[in-house]
Amino acid sequence: MKKTALNSIHIEAGAKMVPFAGYEMPLQYSGLTDEHLNVRENLGVFDVSHMGEFFLKGEKALDLVQKVTSNDASKLIDGKIQYSCLPNGKGGIVDDLLVYRINAEEYMLVVNASNIEKDWNWIKSHNTFGVEMTNKSDEISLLAVQGPKAVEVLQKLTSVNLSEISYYSFVYGDFAGIENILISATGYTGAGGFEIYFENKHAETIWNAVMEAGKDFGIKPAGLAARDTLRLEMGFCLYGNDIDDTTSPLEAGLGWITKLSKDFIDSDYLKAQKESGLTKKLVGFELIDKGIPRHDYEIENEEGKTIGKVTSGTMSPSLKSAIGLGYVEKPYFAVDSEIFIVVRNKKLKAKVVKIPFLKS
Repeated sequence: MKKTALNSIHIEAGAKMVPFAGYEMPLQYSGLTDEHLNVRENLGVFDVSHMGEFFLKGEKALDLVQKVTSNDASKLIDGKIQYSCLPNGKGGIVDDLLVYRINAEEYMLVVNASNIEKDWNWIKSHNTFGVEMTNKSDEISLLAVQGPKAVEVLQKLTSVNLSEISYYSFVYGDFAGIENILISATGYTGAGGFEIYFENKHAETIWNAVMEAGKDFGIKPAGLAARDTLRLEMGFCLYGNDIDDTTSPLEAGLGWITKLSKDFIDSDYLKAQKESGLTKKLVGFELIDKGIPRHDYEIENEEGKTIGKVTSGTMSPSLKSAIGLGYVEKPYFAVDSEIFIVVRNKKLKAKVVKIPFLKS
């Protein structure tokens, strides 16, 4: 089991540690609901150093990115980020990822921890462009500082004007007295905030500086459990739950990152799928009856026919209602469609709703 550079700090803070994607990770500290609401109202700090970072460098770096990803990276300029996915050549998804354009000949790809090796081998197998590839996943630590007070707190630690970093942008600058730190604003919680990338050796210094800067603002560490409920309220996909090697980006509602105007792995397949129309689609739903939907629970129609499966579900701490994502057959895609979640042989009534669940 791998450990992040902050492992001992989490244990000292009383975190409940669990195995996740080959790492020992903090699940929760003060409790899921407390951590979740604190991110929405104040700010929370997540150690997400288990994520993978690949660097692609060279004259043809963009060509490789364009071939393996679904979004159009030619639209990126220096300091901009794009959400994208790696189609698998069979209509499914190898992974979803972030593409950072450092300059015209260098890109950083941020991938999911559980897929680091799989993604690396996949991209490498398509590198017919002579692009220099470096996997720095084990050398880089990453903190996500999320919540409405993030700008105010983190501004104390840097000369970079954080309020000028627009959504899906990044800069290199000083942070907590250390030079050349990558600060970005992508967010997986919908609460605003920043990601701080740095070498492992700076982990404790940066963690302590962030916690000290936020102590009068209600800062608290947050674990994987709160990260999951926060992203679900926003309707963000989680790889392995809502998207995987069997789901297409179009079925997952990721048509907006699937640019069929360019050629990439699976572009012909996805064009054909779009033209013929989808037979299943990922939707958001809210329970009307009392209960909590969970991953893999069956979804039925009123007649008792199985029409899909729940991919993610929870009791939303912000909305105080049970919400979930799941794939359903046509014609149950439409908002307000009545569906039923099978919970311990009981059919619980639910309705399809527009995501995000939490409206800003």
